[in-house]
Amino acid sequence: MVRGPNSGNGTQSPVYYLGSTDLGPPRPRPPALAEVDPLARDAMDIEPDLRTDEGWDGAGGRWLLWPLRVVLWATLLVIAFRGVTAIFFSQSSASPAVSQSSASPAVGKSSASPAVGKSSASPAVGSASAKSGQFPVALAEAFAAEFGRVYLNFDPQDQGLREQQLAEFVPASIAAAHPDLGWNGAGQLSLESEQVAGIAVQGPQHAVVTLLALVNGQLMELGVPVAASDGVVVVAGEPAWLPAPAPIALPQPAAGRSDLAAQSQLMNELPAFFQVYANGDSAALNRFLAPGVRMTGLAGTVAFDSIAGLHVPPGGTTRQITVSVIWQLLSQGVPSGAKLQVTYSMSVVQQSGVKWYVKEISASIEAVGAQ
Repeated sequence: MVRGPNSGNGTQSPVYYLGSTDLGPPRPRPPALAEVDPLARDAMDIEPDLRTDEGWDGAGGRWLLWPLRVVLWATLLVIAFRGVTAIFFSQSSASPAVSQSSASPAVGKSSASPAVGKSSASPAVGSASAKSGQFPVALAEAFAAEFGRVYLNFDPQDQGLREQQLAEFVPASIAAAHPDLGWNGAGQLSLESEQVAGIAVQGPQHAVVTLLALVNGQLMELGVPVAASDGVVVVAGEPAWLPAPAPIALPQPAAGRSDLAAQSQLMNELPAFFQVYANGDSAALNRFLAPGVRMTGLAGTVAFDSIAGLHVPPGGTTRQITVSVIWQLLSQGVPSGAKLQVTYSMSVVQQSGVKWYVKEISASIEAVGAQ
């Protein structure tokens, strides 16, 4: 080997060439990677696959794979945990429902009891009350009302039919011993109207339903004993004939004088209002109403005749007055000759100190004559 020529600045090149006469001009040797960059040697020792042509070329991005792997495994573990807990809790919550449904056949049997086929129209009411341990009030009232329509009607010509109908409401033992429930088979009784007046519950199985009835033109009450068991009701025995509610004396209203000036004004204005109120003309009726008030009339069922009485208490621009009106009853739009006096309570308001307008009209708790 020979040293190369001088570089021209008085120094010699440190590069050596092979001294051979058979070879061409010497070529410079490529420097080793370790000689160029000491860090490359360490990288080659740690990551040998980076030296291959088909290896990683991410320029240092390989470190991102490990955090991504950690995130992926954590996600999978969370999904698996949620799935297992969902299955466990759904099975736990379903277990009580299964046990409850398996214990319910007894209730179903009692609510479908055939003991009283006559009350089969209300099994839901009875079964709900049986489950809650309360007396089935609604079922008992309806059952007693139907019983009263049979019991308060009798005629010797229909005695057999009545006995069959009564047997639908009472236990078989009572129907066999007392098929007419106390009637001796003579005379007639005719029910004209009836409704439930009240019920006195005496425990989870017993109550007395009171019916208010008009029988042979007379008002009376009928006490019907009712027994209940497992959502089924029966009439437990013979009913009791009771007196009609006694009349009471009305409390005396506070004495009050009428505002004669306002009364005179209203007596002149109200007849026109009641004429329109009777025929139900909405457009004409609105002219008599206070702003914002909407009202419907009587649609021609009656015709105005006159005002029988009017009381106007003293006050401001708004008054609560009492008016007695006489209506003519119509038959196919023609006065029938029948007249009827009724009493209204009215709220009226005066505007501009001249005209009164109607705010409200309803039934009155007092008659004009009681003022």
